[in-house]
Amino acid sequence: MEFAKRMDRFGEGVFTMLAQMKHRRLEEGKEIVDLSIGAPNIPPAPHILKVLSEECLVPENYIYAISDQKELLNAVSRWYKNRYSVELDPETEICSLLGSQEGLAHIALSIVDEGDRVLVPDPCYPIFADGPSLAGASLYYMPQKKENHYVINLSEIPEEVAMEARLMLVSYPNNPTTAVAPDSFYRELITFAKKYNIIVLHDNAYSELVFDGKSCGSFLRFPGAREVGVEFNSLSKTYGLAGARVGFCIGNREVVGRLKTLKSNMDYGLFLPIQKAAAAAVTGDQSCVAVTRAAYEKRRDLLCEGLAEIGWKIDKPEATMFVWAKVPGHFDTALEFVKELFEQTGVLVTPGSAFGPSGEGYVRIALVQDEEAIHRAVKAIKSSKILDIGQEH
Repeated sequence: MEFAKRMDRFGEGVFTMLAQMKHRRLEEGKEIVDLSIGAPNIPPAPHILKVLSEECLVPENYIYAISDQKELLNAVSRWYKNRYSVELDPETEICSLLGSQEGLAHIALSIVDEGDRVLVPDPCYPIFADGPSLAGASLYYMPQKKENHYVINLSEIPEEVAMEARLMLVSYPNNPTTAVAPDSFYRELITFAKKYNIIVLHDNAYSELVFDGKSCGSFLRFPGAREVGVEFNSLSKTYGLAGARVGFCIGNREVVGRLKTLKSNMDYGLFLPIQKAAAAAVTGDQSCVAVTRAAYEKRRDLLCEGLAEIGWKIDKPEATMFVWAKVPGHFDTALEFVKELFEQTGVLVTPGSAFGPSGEGYVRIALVQDEEAIHRAVKAIKSSKILDIGQEH
């Protein structure tokens, strides 16, 4: 058999390898604390579940959705006005996604042609690079450096690269580095995009998971943002609807329109009960958001403070549901450390190298287990020799 050459760009993902490691250990009957994949374990609030369950019992809701219901579009418009102070036209500036992952996988197909240049962060959530790669794009990695608080320095992008670029992806609060960008960055970003005629995609999946009493808003609140791009937002982390797969592309009507056209040829829209539940989530009682935020903040404190007490000092993240940690000691690679950590403790984390070249030397730890499991993880690491081995290398 012969297959598409585009698949040569994709090897077996690191998450597949981690899953295999996990499966083998479980077969051996050994304990695991899985802090690798960012799969939220906080369920939706009761009022959201109530709407979803009731709508699932309506026979008429099992037809093809085809397009977004007005109820959903109007709800998202109200959500953005109330939460982010952004006014939106429900009909032309909002498009639902079958989860942000689906949108990130496909949007480049509506913007770039084979060989076009796309700018992506480094390190970055893998689909930021994989989506444009599926479209045949040429990638340029924009470093997110610790010395710049993991915020992209746009002035470091070579002039010739900027002139060639068609699309750029950015995301703050950031996965995996957990960084939050200052307002000055967004103003520079909009100026940069206008100068070089680049479409911006800002992923805003973690805007509600900002800690220590701080907050952040939307890229679209800045003057000129809607002229140059769109924002993706997700209900997975904020409202616990991860498995329901619901997100939104919001902003520039030309970009939104092209994506709607593409999707009309690829899928039949969100399941109607999920549309109803999504509308209930963004317009209903928002106290559940604060509860979710507090849960992740407590997990962050337990993990970082617990590890610091045993000698692995990690900067507390200011946002997201992750911890970005430098590999302790002098392991040759992040993957080597991940394997050794898992072998000794059963604690599974993700090597930073899975997120791009600049991720080497770091691991991402997902705060996706309850407090008791985090206590067990810290205790297992303390009881092991992993930190001592790191010092011996």
